[in-house]
Amino acid sequence: MSKGYLLGALMMVSGVFRAAAAVADPEVAADHGNGCVIDPATPAVTIDSLRWNCTDDQHVQIYHAARAGAVPSGVKNGWVTSTTPIEPLTPPFWLGKTFDTGPDGGRLTNRVTGADIEGWPAKVYLAPSRVDGEQSWVLDYTPAITPQVYDEIREVVPGVWLGYSWWRGDRQDPVLLSFVLA
Repeated sequence: MSKGYLLGALMMVSGVFRAAAAVADPEVAADHGNGCVIDPATPAVTIDSLRWNCTDDQHVQIYHAARAGAVPSGVKNGWVTSTTPIEPLTPPFWLGKTFDTGPDGGRLTNRVTGADIEGWPAKVYLAPSRVDGEQSWVLDYTPAITPQVYDEIREVVPGVWLGYSWWRGDRQDPVLLSFVLA
């Protein structure tokens, strides 16, 4: 093997690691292509990208690159971002979540209907993600009228969280939907 070949391979590998580090840097905007931009300096751009421009595969990549971050606190608006049959049905019924949390978690209630009624309480705590085993904020609905639903979220930029909902029970694999909170 020639020295030139080895040097070229090392340069290529180091470039890949530098590019991966730049994408994972929480202070730097990351363009994932096709208008999917995660920008810590402009949360509105991140929210719009996650809602309208990022694909389901890009959501997964962004979620993997994110850390649990800060726990949400107070009233947060919510939007379903996945392309599932549930997505078109949620806007009239789900508005977001209200968090009553401290640094270690706490509780939340979902905000539902145009009347902003509180419903579906959940416990909020740090735990390993079902996606990759890394820390995430778990939104645990047991006991509640929807104990079969399990959510987890990560802060992708300050004040914006990307999350997933799963159905518990015999069918634990299917992701019901992905969503954004801000």
